[in-house]
Parts: sequence; C-alpha cells; structure tokens
Amino acid sequence: MKVYIVGTGMDGAETLTKAAEKAIAEASLLIGAERIVKPFVQSGKELFICYKPTDIAEKLGSAECDTAAVLMSGDCGFFSGARKLIPLLKGHDVQVIAGISSVSYFCSKLGIPYESMKFITLHGRNSNIAVNVKMNERCFFLLGGEMSASDVCRRLCEFGLGSVNVHIGTDLSYETERIISGKACELTDVQTGSLSVMIIENDNFLRYIPSAINDEDFVRGEIPITKSEVRCIAVSKLNIEPNSVVWDIGCGTGSVSVEAAYRCPDGKVYAFDKKSEAAALTFENARKFSCDNIEVTEGECPGILADMPAPDKVFIGGSSGNMGVIFESVRAKNPCADIVVTAVSLETLQEAAACFERFGASAEVVQIAVTRTRKLGTHTMFQAQNPVFIISGRLK
Repeated sequence: MKVYIVGTGMDGAETLTKAAEKAIAEASLLIGAERIVKPFVQSGKELFICYKPTDIAEKLGSAECDTAAVLMSGDCGFFSGARKLIPLLKGHDVQVIAGISSVSYFCSKLGIPYESMKFITLHGRNSNIAVNVKMNERCFFLLGGEMSASDVCRRLCEFGLGSVNVHIGTDLSYETERIISGKACELTDVQTGSLSVMIIENDNFLRYIPSAINDEDFVRGEIPITKSEVRCIAVSKLNIEPNSVVWDIGCGTGSVSVEAAYRCPDGKVYAFDKKSEAAALTFENARKFSCDNIEVTEGECPGILADMPAPDKVFIGGSSGNMGVIFESVRAKNPCADIVVTAVSLETLQEAAACFERFGASAEVVQIAVTRTRKLGTHTMFQAQNPVFIISGRLK
C-alpha cells in the first residue's frame, strides 16, 4: 500500500501545502485525530479517527485500498506521532509530506528567527522550564499537557525569571487565533485554550555552562558546602549528558545539584539529604539559580532511593556510613551508572575504594589540595584548604 504521512499545518485546511493537497486527493483512506480529519468529512473518502500509532498501523495492515494518508498536525518532523508510526509501517511504501509547523507559523507572525531556538514539549512533562529559559536566548514551548501558559509564567516567576518576555499563541490559524505578549510576571493569570504554544525570550540568558560557581553565591547556612574547585572536578568526572538523570546523595547546600542541573537541562537531578536544613537550602538554591529540574527529598539513604527513577550519574557527598548499601541501591537501579565520591578522611577514601572494587568498577582516585590567597594588611598570603579525595568509576 502507498501510505502518505502528511503534515497538515495548523488547521488542516488553510495551511495545507500543495504537496499535502495532492497526497490527500490521491488517498481513498484518511486517518487522523478528529480535529485533523474534520475538514474532509464531506470528501467521500473513508475516514478513520485515530491518533495512536499501533492502532493506525493495524488499520493500514487490514485496509483494502491502494493509497492511504495519515494526517498529522503541523509538521511531521516536529514533536509528531510520525516518529513512532514510521517504524511500524514496514512493508508499505511510505512517503512523508512536510507541513507548516507551529514554530514557523508563530515565528512568522512575530517576525522573529528560530534557527537558534531551544524546542521543548510539555506534553506529559512539567519540569525543565526555568532551567532552559535560563540557558537560552529563546525557547519554544509546545503546550497541551498539564501545564498551561499561566502555569509556565508562574513557574518562571517562582524561579526568578518573572521579567523575561513571553509570547503566547493560541488556536493558531483558526478564526479564534489569539497572540498575547508581555512579561512573565504580567501573564500569570492569562486564560488560553489547549491548542497553545509559547516563545520565551531571555536577554540575560547564560552564555556558558557555569562551573566552579563561587561558594559565596549560594545561600549558606551551617551545612558544609562542596567547595568550588572540588565541585568543578567532581561534576566533570560524572560526564553528565543533557538528558541524564542524576542523584546527589548528601546534597548539603545543593551546590553540586545546581552545577549538575545546568548540564542536564533535558534531564533531572534528584537531591537527597537526611537533614531538614540541608534539604531546605538545596530547595532555596535551586530557585535562586533557576534550576527547576532539581527535585529535593529529605530522608536517609538508601531508604528513600527505592521509588526514585534509575540514575545515570550519582554523586555521593555524604553517606552517613551507608556507602555500601547505597552502592547496592544504585546497582539495582542501573548496573552501569557512573559514580563519584568525595572524601576528606582516609577512612572514607578506603570505604569508597572498597565499594568500587566490590561492585566490579575500576576506580580512579584524584587528590586535590587547593590553596587560596587572602589579604593580610598590605601583603597577600596563602591559605591552604583541606585536601580532598575524588573517587570515580562506572559500575559493571
């Protein structure tokens, strides 16, 4: 069977390309969500209302026609069901027809470029909003899940980004189309429909990934902090990827959590500490640094780890004597996780090295001794910090 996968643009009618019109005219079976196939109710063609890839593939497998068209909203290459459908259509002659995406349509309305824009879908997700806005000049958000435009604006305000510029497009290309622009702090109560998108512009976005952030920049209490130079090396040893899931065990002030969060804007950092003050400080610093991809849990490890998503990367800054069972919990979740441990005593160093050996990992041990300068009258003196051991490796 000849199967066209057609991007129908915004409304499925007025924004159709000539190539899309030709493919739809050729097909005798049209498949798509109700909103997408609605313009073709009077076409005389067979219509199958469906958006689930497996059900679509099953229908195409049993259909007796020569040519069918699966209609997708927007463009087939932009957060489209085509990605999951195409692998299910082996044996069919499949041709993908590009459509006008919500990005190109909305940006043309606003007169702004989108070649360097960060694209994020909030379908089924509710995090990674503020951290991406913090790190990018322009972000495009595809709504339609649990997060509304007003929810996004409230999140931005909560994480210190209330002054960024926001553009909201709802019912694009329909008669009810509406475009609203303003500061995030001005749009926290805006009412929009489910067919909405957002573009957020941040003139003060980070132009680099922060590393070795000054200790004084964090909200501090009586809880120890992983010093900036040690933190820089420890986080680098984790080799965090943009979509990594990171565990920060014994998070303290949350300094490691923050630097890890900037490295996984499409992932998540789970921060754990048994002390309520530490959990509160990490929570506060996550907001100060606009890292809404940090989730803080108060409690003792490994007990609180059982229900957490499997980690790709694990930092252990404090184990309260439970390092062995923490390693066991990590391996149970992901037997190939990368782990970094910091130690200031020979006993902790020995314990960490033994854990890596026990779980089949070849550990690398680095000892770092930092000396900082300080003014004493008219002279600049050196002040040595305590040496720290950084033990890293990957489980096998």
